Amino acid sequence: MKNKTFRRIRTWIKKLKVKNTQEKPVSIARRTQFLAYKLLGDKINSFLPLFKDLDVSLQKSGVKVGFKAYVSLTLFVTILASSVTVAFIPCALTLFFKVPPLNAFLFGVGGALFAVASSIGGFYFYPIYRADKLKRELEDELPFTTGYMAILASAGVPPEKIFQSLSKLNVPLAVSSEAKDIVRDVNLFGLDIISALEKASKFSPSKKFRELLEGLISTIHSGGNLASFLRNKSNHYMKLKRISLRKFSDTLSILSEFYVAILVTGPLLFVIMLAVTAVLGGSLGVLTPDLMLNLITYLLIPLASIIFLIILDAISPKW
Repeated sequence: MKNKTFRRIRTWIKKLKVKNTQEKPVSIARRTQFLAYKLLGDKINSFLPLFKDLDVSLQKSGVKVGFKAYVSLTLFVTILASSVTVAFIPCALTLFFKVPPLNAFLFGVGGALFAVASSIGGFYFYPIYRADKLKRELEDELPFTTGYMAILASAGVPPEKIFQSLSKLNVPLAVSSEAKDIVRDVNLFGLDIISALEKASKFSPSKKFRELLEGLISTIHSGGNLASFLRNKSNHYMKLKRISLRKFSDTLSILSEFYVAILVTGPLLFVIMLAVTAVLGGSLGVLTPDLMLNLITYLLIPLASIIFLIILDAISPKW
């Protein structure tokens, strides 16, 4: 009896270990989202009309977060960031830079207002940035995606199976995520392929991808040659891609000149000017040359570099 009991306990422990290893850990971002919705979810109904444009951007960006939960997270992070900023900046300025308490407090209030504006602006424009990034990825992949779809259509594969094949690609493509949504709508929600394509077209951020889906709908409706349609689209998108790569080459040369002028030459000139000002004993009130040099070194240059990287990522083709 004891041996049987021990074997059962051992088997139960093994199953428990396997179950625990298979469970995915909840990320910090997801926990923060849960906490924000729990604290503010029932109290933000009056704020939702102010973010009405955000709902459409969320649906087009592919961010798997509900509208109300996202607004709750926005307000929660904004309140937290402004509270930390209004407490940290006066203490740091008073202890490390010997700024008078009143001036330090005013800097803290200004920093808190900047934190509020930055937080709300960041959360508001993040779905727009994600939607634009998804749009560029979809349009960059269209020449190869349509060619792959044309090969499958030439072999007599039906549209449902074509999108199912796209959703199972080992290469991480943006079109695979869109195809997964179409396959989910067909297999799980019971929509026909035309209704699923219409739904995907409605919420797609890419105009070219919407045109492709609408063309597929028309071809399926009319019983046309799907393979011929996809081959023509692939050739058309390949020509457009060559033109866009030439334009990107010209834009990149202009951006490189801006980078040298603003982030290389500009800081050097400011350092020389501040060094001369320090020797002559000049200052702009509480903004002494040492404080301005620290602000330029540790705040202005990193922020300008981050903004430049975001702009570069926003215009760079993925393929």
